[in-house]
Amino acid sequence: MPYEFYYWPGIQGRGEFVRLVLEEAGADYVDVARGPRGMSTMMRMIEAADHPPFAPPFLKDGDLIIGQTSAILLYLGARHGLAPKDPAGGLWTQQIQLTIADLVAEAHDTHHPISVGLYYEDQQDEALQRAKDFRQNRIPKFLGWFETILTRNPAGDAHLVGAELSYADLSLFQVIEGLSYAFPKAMTRELRKVPRVAALRDTVAVRPRIQSYLQSPRRIPLNEEGIFRHYPELDG
Repeated sequence: MPYEFYYWPGIQGRGEFVRLVLEEAGADYVDVARGPRGMSTMMRMIEAADHPPFAPPFLKDGDLIIGQTSAILLYLGARHGLAPKDPAGGLWTQQIQLTIADLVAEAHDTHHPISVGLYYEDQQDEALQRAKDFRQNRIPKFLGWFETILTRNPAGDAHLVGAELSYADLSLFQVIEGLSYAFPKAMTRELRKVPRVAALRDTVAVRPRIQSYLQSPRRIPLNEEGIFRHYPELDG
């Protein structure tokens, strides 16, 4: 049976990290909310499940429902060879993924620093302050950490963990894509300082299944409804 994947149909958001793993694995899956009556099906799943997910994304595999992006990737990585099999390597991969989740949350808060219930225009002054700190301090800190991991990987600097592609590599690719969309000026500067991170991004982009996915209609374009939004005034 194919996986059933549930996420908002018009944005990449946190769901894109899962889509990339499913695509790289060549997994059979249905992006439910993008199909007929998909949104109502997704909401019924949230309302009726014995272990209801807090919010999308979530994945259904048979009777098993898994919520939270990092937990979904932990599950898929083990099933599809996109994480080390040894416990220490698996834990390290998940630690990296959780740090990426922290970065994603901070990126979101640049345009919604006060409340997700307010429009961007209602908190634009605060967003300008938050985005400045994010560009000047937080992006360099996170990217520098990823660069250090690549440098210290005893198996070589092509991947974050070991010598093979992991779901953490795919997630780092996605977060670089998102940040480059939202902050093109800042990221042009910062990527020059982290050549291994930039190289990993380029390597992932040309993997056959990923390249095919990126060129297909299954890849939703980045837009101003998702996590990574391009407001020129926030790019500095």
